[in-house]
Amino acid sequence: MTTVSLSPWKTREERERDREVKREAVLRAAARAFNEQGFHRTSLDEVAERLNVSKPTIYYYVKNKDEILFECVRIGLERLDAASRATHAGGGTGLDRLIALWTEYARIVTEDFGRCLILVGEDPLPAETRRELRALKGKIDHRFRGVVEDGIADGSIRPCDPKLVAFAGAGALSWIARWYDPKGPLDVDAVARQIIDVLVRGIASPRKDEGGTRPATRRRGRGG
Repeated sequence: MTTVSLSPWKTREERERDREVKREAVLRAAARAFNEQGFHRTSLDEVAERLNVSKPTIYYYVKNKDEILFECVRIGLERLDAASRATHAGGGTGLDRLIALWTEYARIVTEDFGRCLILVGEDPLPAETRRELRALKGKIDHRFRGVVEDGIADGSIRPCDPKLVAFAGAGALSWIARWYDPKGPLDVDAVARQIIDVLVRGIASPRKDEGGTRPATRRRGRGG
């Protein structure tokens, strides 16, 4: 027989779950404000106003603005970390996994916390907390390089410098966070596909011996 509680008060688990939901709402509202107007120009009064609560209510969930930024960047990094771990351990060629990882990267950096990671980052924070976040960044970068190295080993990626390829991909895809408009004609996956295609194939037309034609280069004489 199931016992139904008649208490009007929430259980400890329900209170903790409710607090986490509200804390994430505080972080998300702050992340959006930071993304729109910058970290230093955003006050906790504005964050509270966005949530229709008082400023003291904000302090129930976070200590200060630095903690908010730390958590926003950490969440963005942890999502990238999870994606890189899952992709690194996944099946397919190195190139297949790199494309999957880059696609997920583009999705994450167009979300609230991912955009905060790119647009604001950890630079405004104290040195100790910057080091903690940068250590996580380093782990993610090494996984990106590892996928490239796997592709070189299995022949799906031509011999290259894995570090440069990882940096080039992250750099190109990070810029999506700065200009992407979800109300535009392309969704983030379509944007990611085109950018990744350029990264994978380059922009030059294939040479004749590769089954295509390449625009002829006009040879100039001395007269111009």
